[in-house]
Amino acid sequence: MGLGWSSAEERQPLLPPPPPQQQQQQQRRRPQQLQQPRGAAGGPAGPVAVPVRLLAPAAGRVYGRRWLVLLLFSLLGFAQGLLWNTWGPIQNSARLAFGFSGWDIALLVFWGPIGFAPCFFFMWLMDKKGLRVTVLLTSSLMVLGAGLRCVPVSDLEIRKKLIHGGQLLNGLAGPTVMNAAPFLSTTWFSPDERATATAIASLLSYLGAAGAFLVGPLVVPSPNGTSHLLLASQSNTEHIKDRIEAVLYAEFGMVSLIFSAALAYFPSRPPFPPSVAAASQRLSYRRSFCRLLSNFRFLMIALAYAIPLGVFSGWSGVLDLILTPVHVSQVDAGWIGFWSIVGGCVVGIAMARFADFIRGMLKFILLLLLSGATLASTWFTLTCLTSVTHLPLTTGSGNYSSPKLTHPAPQKDGEKAVGRSGGKDQS
Repeated sequence: MGLGWSSAEERQPLLPPPPPQQQQQQQRRRPQQLQQPRGAAGGPAGPVAVPVRLLAPAAGRVYGRRWLVLLLFSLLGFAQGLLWNTWGPIQNSARLAFGFSGWDIALLVFWGPIGFAPCFFFMWLMDKKGLRVTVLLTSSLMVLGAGLRCVPVSDLEIRKKLIHGGQLLNGLAGPTVMNAAPFLSTTWFSPDERATATAIASLLSYLGAAGAFLVGPLVVPSPNGTSHLLLASQSNTEHIKDRIEAVLYAEFGMVSLIFSAALAYFPSRPPFPPSVAAASQRLSYRRSFCRLLSNFRFLMIALAYAIPLGVFSGWSGVLDLILTPVHVSQVDAGWIGFWSIVGGCVVGIAMARFADFIRGMLKFILLLLLSGATLASTWFTLTCLTSVTHLPLTTGSGNYSSPKLTHPAPQKDGEKAVGRSGGKDQS
């Protein structure tokens, strides 16, 4: 698959073999070059420099359809983030319509991190079977999970179990959409495009979560009197439930469409690699895993990426649940979450593009972004503690900045791997 998307010229080898006549001439010249000339007395005439032709390394070849592959993978990540963050922004409405408790809302968000338990299996599958098999398995899990959430069951207890099961299946798609971006960029993109491709593929998942902050509160109405859910009328409850189900059906349709597109065309690799690094032979899975665990610098980079990302992702998933006690409406909480994630994604892609051209400033950029995120998060926390700090709590102060780190992007051939970063800007 994939030959129909390339021309005959593109499918030619990077270094075509010489014609037969040239091969015969080279074979005839080789013995002559190895013979040393003799002097007048028959002895060696002295050292003779044999001309050596230096072979330039093969140049990689990129294909225009790499952007289609990136688009499909990014849309898959967008859909996974959208499904994961479905319930947090509308938790008040979901508690009224389906009888969810606060623990149920937290667990629906927590199924995303739980889905990372078999992450090493998905990484092994990607190394052994390639991107296509892994992406199709991931998208099929998402389709099945989104379908389970739409099963029309009148029993609320069974319906809640189906929704939890659907969220778990969607969480199992997380390891691929969150971790496969560097592998995709190395396989399809040239060294001077890898950071940008990695940032786009990584951050579209966060844009999906941001879209849930926007779509959920705008489509699903909040209950009348959020702090008195039991007083809501029956007609209002049915209306809210119908709107939630409309969102679930729309998300199921979107995921099914992406799965169909990936099934139609999503090759594992291009006909020819874009660089020497993409064509190089990889270490065995067990050996590379052991070497990574024994690499102290890699562990520090992994922690620097995982700690702020994990804390922020878990916090943003229950943002409306956190802000309800301080009398922030469901719509305002959605806008706060939306702008904070969108700002981080935009700045993250811009920083990744900047890092493609400027080397040696990555640590400074990371420290700058994390420092700004720390200050903004501290200000947001203090504004919520109005009884202690007496600071005004407004929707403007809620649009804070927080770090959005992308994956350590693959480097140019011969360079050491370092992390890439982005950051959330002040909205």
